[in-house]
Amino acid sequence: MTAPNILGKAGEDAAAAYLEENGYTILDRNWRKNRLELDIIATKGDIIVFAEVKTRKNTDFCEPHEAVDWKKIRHIVVAADAYIKMHCIDLDIRFDIIDVVGDVGQFKITHIEDAFVSPIFS
Repeated sequence: MTAPNILGKAGEDAAAAYLEENGYTILDRNWRKNRLELDIIATKGDIIVFAEVKTRKNTDFCEPHEAVDWKKIRHIVVAADAYIKMHCIDLDIRFDIIDVVGDVGQFKITHIEDAFVSPIFS
């Protein structure tokens, strides 16, 4: 595994632990179907949360969430739609981004709730 892959995996692990510590139940991690992928799917109360995790060593060039452009949003929304249909989910939906910045074991986590809204689920 390359250094960026190790950092990314550690960032996703830290994000999942953060969510669990804050009352979320993790349903799936790194869910894939064909070319679709979702980082973390969790629930809290009657809401299903699709969380995109962005991990960076630092913010010298930009904040991690700034890497989530309209193409990535479209990809997440299509994947979430497939997940919901596959599992027959009838819950309110929310799309979050979790920024993870730093090094393994010393991450700063920023949770952006309702980071974007999907026109599909409006």
